Amino acid sequence: MKIRLIVVGKTAFEDLKVGESRYEQRLIHYCNYERITLPDIKTPKTYSPTQLKEKEGELILSKLKPTDYVVLLDENGSEFSSVQFSQWLSQKQMQQSPNMVFIIGGAFGFSPNINNRAQFKIALSKMTFSHQMVRVIFLEQLYRAFSIIKGEPYHHV
Repeated sequence: MKIRLIVVGKTAFEDLKVGESRYEQRLIHYCNYERITLPDIKTPKTYSPTQLKEKEGELILSKLKPTDYVVLLDENGSEFSSVQFSQWLSQKQMQQSPNMVFIIGGAFGFSPNINNRAQFKIALSKMTFSHQMVRVIFLEQLYRAFSIIKGEPYHHV
């Protein structure tokens, strides 16, 4: 299975970049992993939140293939424990397209076009995190899920 992570904008904080890199390096042992970082919209203050979401949505849609299974990281998505997420991921590996795309949007969320394109939504917590922090949290959970699937000791039960 190929897993792609699409994110909007660069990570600004060095410590978060280090965390992202650490888990991305670990993920390549479990799957064909790729991250696509889309550029921030230029002069964002000239756009309303709705317009920003639309512009980001256009960029995101340009990176999707018709056969991609698209999962949004969204505050209104399904919540899982780490074990439940690993079970869900394992099932999707067997059932779905060979391409699974997780998307972390910008600060205002997703446009209707992206919401309509998604097959599933996952919430990491009821709490709100910056979209930059979500990246490292999600990557750690993705790595944890694969370690659970493989029966490795990273996740202590």
